[in-house]
Amino acid sequence: MKSFDDVKLLDVQLNRLRRWYSDGVLFIGDAAHAMSPVGGVGINLAVADAVAAARLLAGPLRSGRVSGHVSRRRLARVQTRRWVPTAILQAVQRMIHTKVVSVAVASADPEPGRVIGLVSRSVVLRRVIGYMVAIGPLPEHAPKFGRRAS
Repeated sequence: MKSFDDVKLLDVQLNRLRRWYSDGVLFIGDAAHAMSPVGGVGINLAVADAVAAARLLAGPLRSGRVSGHVSRRRLARVQTRRWVPTAILQAVQRMIHTKVVSVAVASADPEPGRVIGLVSRSVVLRRVIGYMVAIGPLPEHAPKFGRRAS
C-alpha cells in the first residue's frame, strides 16, 4: 500500500427486498436481504433460507406440480417463512451498530460498553447470543427426503 487511498472500506448495508420472488425466480440470502458482517449471521441466514426453500419447494418441483399461480404462491410462502427471522436479526444488528460499534469508533479510548460488560458477565446471555448466531430465531430443518440415512 502506498497510501490510505489503496484501502477500500466495506459498504455495510442492512436492507431487504419488499418482494423476494417473481415468476420463476426466488431471491434468498444476500440477494433478498443484505446483512451487516456484525455477528457473522449472514451465511447462517442464507443457509436457513435455502433449507426453507427446499422444504417448501422441493416436493412440488420433484413431482412437476409447480406452475403459474401455484408457483408464485409457493415462492411467497418462502418469503413469509423467512421474513421474521431476517427482520429480527437485522434489528439486532442495527442495535449493535448503534450501541457498540459506533460508540467504539467514536471514542478515542474505547472501553467495553455496558451491553458488552453485561453480556460478558452473564452465562445465560452468552448462550442466548450464541444460539441466535448459530441457529437463529426460527430454525429450519431439512425435509426427510433430503437427509442422510443413519
